[in-house]
Amino acid sequence: MLFHENKTLKILLLFNGVFVFASSLLGPLYAVFVETIDGNIISISLAWSIFMLSATFFMFLVRKYGDQVKEKEYLLMGGYLVRALVWFAYPFVPSLGILLLLQILLGLGEALGTPAYDAIFAKHLDKNRSVEEYTDRKLIVNLCSAIAIIVGGIIVAEVGFTVLFFIMGSLALISFVGILIQPRKLI
Repeated sequence: MLFHENKTLKILLLFNGVFVFASSLLGPLYAVFVETIDGNIISISLAWSIFMLSATFFMFLVRKYGDQVKEKEYLLMGGYLVRALVWFAYPFVPSLGILLLLQILLGLGEALGTPAYDAIFAKHLDKNRSVEEYTDRKLIVNLCSAIAIIVGGIIVAEVGFTVLFFIMGSLALISFVGILIQPRKLI
């Protein structure tokens, strides 16, 4: 895929790979982060559940109105941007209540970005190469995630969560800008 002529899929895979790397930096460390705020196993489950419920709620809205957005890349960029802002805010979370509010916003970012990415990707698949191209996508996601989980652990061990969240937010902004500067006809 990376040497394939399909420029749109290359761009999507590149910037989504950067984004997946960013989001995977936190990986299993999310539980440790929540414990630094509340120190409660129930709060870890609650925070993740709020994220999933929020993403589900907002996906219903995206399902209803998303196809009315002519240029889906704006939804994708919105998803990257919202999640970047949440990650930049994580170091300043003083309480579980504020974390839960951020989890709701993170769910919004998920609902905006993920379906839009999937729709754009599907739209640009090459005829008779869909299994190959979806496999390329999954290979990149798995590889980025595996490397990022290790790197995230090293970052937190060496310099802490604040630096990790700054890196995550910055990488998500790179994905946002990367899609933003592409010619509209390409995506």
